Amino acid sequence: MRLVRLWMAEGFIEPKEGKTLEDVGEDYLDELLNRGMIQAADTTTDRRVKNFRVHDLFREIITSKIRDQNFATIAKEQNVPWPDKVRRLSVHNTLQYVQKNRCVSQLRSLFMFRVAEKPLLQKYFPGGFRLLNVLDLQNAPLNVFPVEVVNLFFLKYLSLKGTKVKTIPRFIGKLQNLETLDLKHSLVTELPVEILKLQHLRHLLVYRYEFVPYGDFHSKYGFKVLAKIGVLTSLQKLCFIKANEDGGAILRELGKLVQLRRLGIVQMRKQDGKTLCSSIEKLTKLCTLSITSREEDEIIDLQHLSSPPLLLQRLYLRGRLETLPHWIPSLHSLVRLYLKWSRLKDDPLVFLQYLPNLVHLELSQVFEGDTLCFEAGGFKKLKHLGIDEFEKLRCIEVQVGAMPSVKKLSIQRCKSLEKTLRPHEKDNDYWKVAHIPEVYFTYWKECGWEVYPLEGLSEGENFPHDQPSSVMKSHELETRWK
Repeated sequence: MRLVRLWMAEGFIEPKEGKTLEDVGEDYLDELLNRGMIQAADTTTDRRVKNFRVHDLFREIITSKIRDQNFATIAKEQNVPWPDKVRRLSVHNTLQYVQKNRCVSQLRSLFMFRVAEKPLLQKYFPGGFRLLNVLDLQNAPLNVFPVEVVNLFFLKYLSLKGTKVKTIPRFIGKLQNLETLDLKHSLVTELPVEILKLQHLRHLLVYRYEFVPYGDFHSKYGFKVLAKIGVLTSLQKLCFIKANEDGGAILRELGKLVQLRRLGIVQMRKQDGKTLCSSIEKLTKLCTLSITSREEDEIIDLQHLSSPPLLLQRLYLRGRLETLPHWIPSLHSLVRLYLKWSRLKDDPLVFLQYLPNLVHLELSQVFEGDTLCFEAGGFKKLKHLGIDEFEKLRCIEVQVGAMPSVKKLSIQRCKSLEKTLRPHEKDNDYWKVAHIPEVYFTYWKECGWEVYPLEGLSEGENFPHDQPSSVMKSHELETRWK
């Protein structure tokens, strides 16, 4: 989580034996939540908090405290007095609020939020800030890597997320204390060899998504990884690396990164499956794994994995499988599973229904059969189920006692499905979904799929009409393909 990584860079987290700094930081957040000092603003189906908020009144108290104690300075108004020594600076909306010629030699952290101008650091901070630990330029209108960074030897956190930066200069190797390099949703596709000098690097995030209608296969872009990536032994998050070309050598190097908690791979080739499986077996701390094949028809060969990481909680596989990897049913810690373009011959539910902690399951173009069966007693903890584009699917069977905890059900683009439930058809099948708070289904209309919530049709309607308040396009229904 970004907030924890920032705390680490500031030195706010005290080490505890047997725990990583990230784990201790998560404990801090849990304690703040339990005390009511912060609130969860966005929670996933597996109870992970993605965003936090602070009550308005409490925020005023915090703002007053940090100002009185000279903990941080917030620049979002003109002519607001600054303290003599600015240690943490947050600039909002415009750099015109920055007080020029102000000495910021003691500055430890610099954040910019929704700043319209290019952040020319030398212009607005001519005296420099060599002691800086955190530089967060997320979403700034920046096209070129800021050269001033070369002098920030103590920098631990650097974010150029959402910028237009394309190239990372070789002098990045001088940032010997860097722990987090966040280049998500930038235009960077390659890193210089000097990145291998950053032995303290824990989070290397270089990827972007292109959100296109109906989930085009080539919508995720990673970066060309260096052949000796295995020397960065402190890495805990590595996303997303390209596995093509020298894929075998690169995937072999991954086995040396034994601290990895999250790993993302794109451009995976079938012939490199055995090598990847060998490396994954060594990554015993892995919690999240995402693999995307080189092409939609390219097989992801994961059958060679004999000892999967027991701590694996989230698994995302995009590409052809043909046969479900035999080890998936043994993942008792798994809470999220996303399969896309798998094209399995056999019903995958037979093997997935008894995963004891699975709460979120999304399947797209996964099964080539005509019948899915949710058996009694299966998927006991499942809360979110998405089924998308099963072209040959004609029937979905739901037995009594199946999926008792489901809160959201989405069935999309299954054009051969013989029956779709509607509120007025309260027959022997309606009870199977009546208890689910959110149910969505699709109709083909005017050269596109339209999604209708089950409660969006009133009593007595036999087919969907124009209902602007409840209708959306199929690609607008939220999914979380990683």
